[in-house]
Amino acid sequence: MLITEKTLKTLEFDRVRIMLADCAPTEGAKKAALMLTPSDDADNILRRQRHTTDARSLMDVKGMPPFGDVHDVSDICERAEKGSALTPKELLYVASLLKSSRMLLDYIRNNKTINTSLDDIFERLIPARPLEDRIGRTVISEDMIADEASPALGDIRRKMRAASSKIKETLQKYVGGAHSKYLQENIVTMRNGRYVVPVKAEHKNEIKGLLHDSSSSGATLFIEPIAVVDANNELRELESKEQHEIERILYEISGEVAKLSYSLILNYKNLTELSFIFACASLSERMGGIQPRLSGDRSMYLTKARHPLIPKERVVPIDVRLGGDFDTLVITGPNTGGKTVTLKTLGLFALMAQAGLHIPADEPSSICVFDNILADIGDEQSIEQSLSTFSSHMVNIVSIINDLTPNSLVLFDELGVGTDPIEGAALAVAVIEDVRECGALCASTTHYAELKAYALETVGVCNASCEFDVSTLRPTYKLIIGTPGKSNAFAISEKLGLPSRILDRAKAQVSSDNKRFEDVIEKLELSRMQMEKAREETEIMRADYEKFKAESEKVISRKLKEAETETEKAKEKAAAMVRSAKASSDFILEEMTKLKKQRDAENLGEHLDAARRNVREHLRKNESKFDPVEERSNEEYVLPRPLRKGDEVLIVSINKKGFILDDPEGKDQVGIQAGILKTRAKVSDLRLIESSVTITDAEKKQKAVRDYKLTVSRNFKSEVDLRGMMGDEAWFVVDKYLDEALIAGINSVRLIHGKGTGALRKALWNYLKGDKRVAAYKTAEYGEGDFGVTVVELK
Repeated sequence: MLITEKTLKTLEFDRVRIMLADCAPTEGAKKAALMLTPSDDADNILRRQRHTTDARSLMDVKGMPPFGDVHDVSDICERAEKGSALTPKELLYVASLLKSSRMLLDYIRNNKTINTSLDDIFERLIPARPLEDRIGRTVISEDMIADEASPALGDIRRKMRAASSKIKETLQKYVGGAHSKYLQENIVTMRNGRYVVPVKAEHKNEIKGLLHDSSSSGATLFIEPIAVVDANNELRELESKEQHEIERILYEISGEVAKLSYSLILNYKNLTELSFIFACASLSERMGGIQPRLSGDRSMYLTKARHPLIPKERVVPIDVRLGGDFDTLVITGPNTGGKTVTLKTLGLFALMAQAGLHIPADEPSSICVFDNILADIGDEQSIEQSLSTFSSHMVNIVSIINDLTPNSLVLFDELGVGTDPIEGAALAVAVIEDVRECGALCASTTHYAELKAYALETVGVCNASCEFDVSTLRPTYKLIIGTPGKSNAFAISEKLGLPSRILDRAKAQVSSDNKRFEDVIEKLELSRMQMEKAREETEIMRADYEKFKAESEKVISRKLKEAETETEKAKEKAAAMVRSAKASSDFILEEMTKLKKQRDAENLGEHLDAARRNVREHLRKNESKFDPVEERSNEEYVLPRPLRKGDEVLIVSINKKGFILDDPEGKDQVGIQAGILKTRAKVSDLRLIESSVTITDAEKKQKAVRDYKLTVSRNFKSEVDLRGMMGDEAWFVVDKYLDEALIAGINSVRLIHGKGTGALRKALWNYLKGDKRVAAYKTAEYGEGDFGVTVVELK
């Protein structure tokens, strides 16, 4: 794209890049944001836009990915490939990169619900868990290697601790024994890496040994007693072995890094690309942006466009279009009315869209692809270069004409200003015609009536105006396409207190043609504002009607479905009742036929009784088929206590509440008063209303305990900040905190005590050592607080 850095700054794209950098989660993404430039390749623009949209969709579902603390490892890998030993700090950078790569893969793979255009970039990340774990076990911090880094290192450090302890025990005899009177202080200290005692200068011959140092005053000599010389030598040898072993370990791990250097560099590049894309998505979310449609023709259409650099509470959305039925837009209106902001919005939104960023506008908004954006906005007059306002504008215009292409967007602010109005207006018309002949799209602001008339008379040129409320002397910042605007100089001056005699003289100087033209514009503007107000009221009423209509249709549809369902159920029930009644009547007729045949028999009475029993049994078995009351399952329900007269119950089969009228003890059915109706129901078909159940004190206590546990679980945090507290005070907080952790079912917590002198950490560890609730405790890993945080594992 041919666009210059000067144009990017004029349209304030550099400030948008700073906003984007503030959203970037990694340093690499920040650098990429500050170097972002637009593209004129439609496929590339569409790919960038899709990346931003998909990243925002992922953020809505899963939140921001865990990028972590990522550093550029290119130089580190290069040094490793050359055979250099990497420092612990550099190895931590490598481990951090590997950890971030692994976590990003987990982010995209876990709970995967949608496929996105970012999947390929995520899948290009190459985890290396063995190397990550090796560095994690070996390097504790930038200046500390773990004892577990190798068996040899662990053995050497055990010997060092033993030697150091032996030396201190020997020197303790000097500090606490008969020699203590020769010491300046009863302490053991170090000089040149060797343990010494501070001896008074006048008693230097009383303690035999090697002199290592003296105080600035000469009153104290630091002497290494003969008794610990050999032990100190042994300790120095062990320290040398320790250093050699550490170097060997670092060389070994550096070799592993060298083998994976290509993968590490690719991981960094892919991770930086992802973090930049998610920075674009984060900026889109902050601005309330959308992905604009890339139009195939030469046109821009912005709906409710909001300039991203104006605070949300102050910005006024505008609808603006350029291209299509007109290629040039002439914007008029009063000063501070929003003309220049409209120009910058057009240019800046085109730059943002072509850079892959979303634009803060509403659907539908579309942007075409420009190969150059040329702008003359602002006054660049210079005393040093002898440039007046007109000259500075003309220098920019000459540059624009020279760089013009058919696929350019050209923006002029106050075209032709700074010189004789008649000549300036003529120049403005000529420049616009030259831009139109080239085929570029153009937008220009002006106060010239000649340009307004030119736009009215010329096909392909359209007027637009920034609305101004003369009654309040304030602009509304709304852009009106198709109507020229007034400068309102007389009205503003009158409001500000300019004497009417001066205004009358000024009005007399205006030509009759210009006066009639301005009057027509004023009448058109008044009519338009009245129509706009009526249209807005109609839109509100229409929206309310549409909402009411949609809700009513939903209710009607739901009721119809419910009615259809109930009708089908009723039909099925009626059919079942008819079938059951027919079967029962057939059975009764059959029994009557049998009785008729046996009426002369001696045992007629017995046959009659048997027939009655058979009919009753048949009716009992088929009762459910013709009983309209639907039987509901109540098998799993157990009464909390025996029912009593007066209890409130729920009749499950008909879903009605009622009160028991008689004593149900020993009965299968009881009388129920359900509203105004009295009925009988089986005891098995009843459920006791819980308000009728008497809650015992034990049950109340259990409920209180459950409620407390639930409250603790909801509000529990996995770490507690103890910085600034004393040991006892901090333990009082930790003691309660550990109880709450166990109640909440948390197995691992973090105690933040800070580094400081280490006294608070030591005090807490003394308490934790004997606490039965604690399974283990350790210092946090590097990058997660290290010596300032203790991680406690609970039983």
